[in-house]
Amino acid sequence: MSEALDMGAFVAPKSNQLNADDLIAGPRTVTITRVVASGNADQPVAVHFEGDGGKPYLPCKSMRRVMIAAWTADTSLYIGRGMTLYRDPKVAFGGMEVGGIRISHLSHIDKPMGLALTVTKAKRAPYVVQPLRMAPPAEPKPTPPAGLPILAPDGSLRRVSKGVWASKIKEVLYRLESSEALRQWRQAMGPHIGAVAEGDNVMASEADALIEARLAELADAEGA
Repeated sequence: MSEALDMGAFVAPKSNQLNADDLIAGPRTVTITRVVASGNADQPVAVHFEGDGGKPYLPCKSMRRVMIAAWTADTSLYIGRGMTLYRDPKVAFGGMEVGGIRISHLSHIDKPMGLALTVTKAKRAPYVVQPLRMAPPAEPKPTPPAGLPILAPDGSLRRVSKGVWASKIKEVLYRLESSEALRQWRQAMGPHIGAVAEGDNVMASEADALIEARLAELADAEGA
């Protein structure tokens, strides 16, 4: 069986803007990144979007009116908003149906929005834009705190670099002057050592060995 091939990638016209023929393969939903002047007298607004490859959408006057009706004329509000663009084969130019880009959906509207748009100088026609439901932005993953945790005898938690973690634990152990105090500290420190074990079991084992050795020392001293 031959490998599936997306023919849509091989019919895009060479241009510096998104064209109706770019959408022959189907509608495209985009997220706006910026809106700037295009320098084109007929299509003066360039709507850049994620993945536009340097080919922004230059909306016609009717679609600019749609965007203003939905989102106001303040283009700074458009950033991060979404729209679905499609090719309308009925759009005519010079008396011939050549196709054009139209907007079918817009985010940040609560219900279908109807407008009467100019078709010709003597004719207006109803036009409806549907709400676009966008997925909420992904929450940033929390940055894990730097360093490895050490619980001081007074209960405060601090973090030290991996290279000195074992030696700093040893310092804390020798500030604990009874086996009972050490057992209490060990219980409180246990979850932190367990967290270290998830990334470096050798270091966690070294910490456990230091605790056992110090506990034995204290038990011998208390039994003497």
